Amino acid sequence: MTISPVKISLNSTGFLALYGVSVRMAVGWFFLGFMLLILGGKTETRLSEKLNNEVIPSHRDLAADFKEMYFKQILDHFNYNSLGNGTYDQRYLITDQYWKKGYGPIFFYTGNEGDIWEFARNSGFITELAAVQGALVIFAEHRYYGKSLPFGKDSFNIPEVGLLTVEQALADYAVMITELKKELGAQTCPVIVFGGSYGGMLSVYMRIRYPNIVAGALAASAPILSTAGLGDSRQFFQDVTADFEKFKPACRDAVKGAFQKLNTLAQQKDYSRIQAAFSLCKTPSTPKDIHQLNGLLRNAFTMMAMLDYPYSTQFIGSMPAFPVKVACETMLNGTDLMLALRDTVGIVYNSTGQLTCYDLYSLYVECADPTGCGLGFDSYAWDYQACTEIEMCYESNNVTDMFPPMTFTEQQREQYCSKRWGVVPRPGWLKTQFWGQDLSTASNIIFSNGDLDPWANGGIRKSLSPSLIAINIPEGAHHLDLRESNPADPESVIVARKEESEIIAQWVKAARKEPRKETS
Repeated sequence: MTISPVKISLNSTGFLALYGVSVRMAVGWFFLGFMLLILGGKTETRLSEKLNNEVIPSHRDLAADFKEMYFKQILDHFNYNSLGNGTYDQRYLITDQYWKKGYGPIFFYTGNEGDIWEFARNSGFITELAAVQGALVIFAEHRYYGKSLPFGKDSFNIPEVGLLTVEQALADYAVMITELKKELGAQTCPVIVFGGSYGGMLSVYMRIRYPNIVAGALAASAPILSTAGLGDSRQFFQDVTADFEKFKPACRDAVKGAFQKLNTLAQQKDYSRIQAAFSLCKTPSTPKDIHQLNGLLRNAFTMMAMLDYPYSTQFIGSMPAFPVKVACETMLNGTDLMLALRDTVGIVYNSTGQLTCYDLYSLYVECADPTGCGLGFDSYAWDYQACTEIEMCYESNNVTDMFPPMTFTEQQREQYCSKRWGVVPRPGWLKTQFWGQDLSTASNIIFSNGDLDPWANGGIRKSLSPSLIAINIPEGAHHLDLRESNPADPESVIVARKEESEIIAQWVKAARKEPRKETS
């Protein structure tokens, strides 16, 4: 899910995190900003929606000055004998540029499956809101990702990789928050956690597991149900298909037809024609190669659906504005379905136009996440997590979706994970640990989801209580609400960000009134 986050190392995950707030300006403020621009000569003044009589400036103008730091983190929080009190260097980014020192809240991003700089550089909502609420902002890197490798180059050996768990990551964040609050004289400052996709899941879990540390959580596009083995295994690729179908049903039919033509050629073992049609670097020669090709092609559509933003982005490779629209126009303007399919996936894999051919096994690596793990060390980490706690037995079938039949059952997952990592998955563990859909006794969590996001139906779509709030964004793709403000933002995300901002301000205010005992 890595968008983050397709996770070709364009990388996540998923499970995915470019964020922002609204840019709606009253006439008077616009005139003032225009005059300041003329008189000041340098400053581009862009003012946004007023919240509580304060104005949220655009993230582009704030230019948060993040400092890269390292925290001595415990290797194993739960076993005193295995590694004693051994530590590793966990990377985090911090800016106090907007902080009302010792008073303002702490906005803490629960890093997910990737380099933390990528999330920080593209997390405008958090820094824009920090400027209004006087918050300290911290982005913590998830263990085993980016530069936070507990055992360096040996981190993905067995058994060293065994310390890569959700529980260890949450404990990392809890310890880091607690210690940094002491160091910075921020013991009484309320903490709000933010995250998108898997990072959003972690934000939910932080509020559930450590409510003594975290006052509230904004979980954007967090598929906490589907990744816990709940729901229909066909849902994800059905929802990817729905994005293209909504643009034009003929688009779905064209994609489906192209895959069917590919399947016919594969059954005829007409591999040379397949190579020519898809500009492959090598001629496929086995069913395994065809399976790999199908995975590569399907993954591109997954990414375009997830990142269907109304403006171009550079977060995971280079993506045009409205990539689903661009993809459908490419598919429907082609004279040959397979050539059109090749050109369509080129939006993802060959955005620069520099590739002369596609290498099946370097652009995409099959793993325990059918939506893609990416490449490099980050892909190893996500693959291991998908083999242990994160359940993603999603399938396509060419009936409820437009993709070729590709199953990924519990049995297939177990076989793969046993061979790759020497582990046997434990279905249901994430649900047991973090409550699954039984969240009614939790509090102070926002679950935001966009209707264009194929991950949305794997999350919470309806409010569960006055403090477990679902915010649905009709025109939103994967955690669009966390992206920085943009003139092309649809009204629905502007409204969602305003609501989120107001709720967070209420949480911070309420947390200040609660008596809290701080240990020295």
